[in-house]
Amino acid sequence: MPPNAGATRTIPEPTVADLDGIIGQLRNSWTARITVRRESKDDVETKDIYVSLDGESFARLDPRQELCREVKPGRHRLRVHNTLFWKTIEVTVHVAEHASFVAANRAGFGTYSMLSYLLGTNLVYLRLEREPLS
Repeated sequence: MPPNAGATRTIPEPTVADLDGIIGQLRNSWTARITVRRESKDDVETKDIYVSLDGESFARLDPRQELCREVKPGRHRLRVHNTLFWKTIEVTVHVAEHASFVAANRAGFGTYSMLSYLLGTNLVYLRLEREPLS
């Protein structure tokens, strides 16, 4: 007869600390994604667009460029500017969600005016919109 014959094997019960640790690891692994693209038909393709996320510089967007960043699920502040105009959007992303935005410099009142010429800059207006979920 083997030495362990008849013995039952017990599996230790996890402690509350063990379970909290596992849940914490899962929460840390959860991600979401934010994309900002500059691919609009009405973009005049002048002036750079600067992007920041939660107060941290994210990137400089060139025409027809797309930038993507993984983020923790929750509330975020997306801010873009073209040195003349600023747009800020508060966005909440959930686990595995992909929030996508389109930024564009567009022509508007005064873009091709004498004032624009005298200022030595193009008066281009900034647009930032969230794309619908697909």
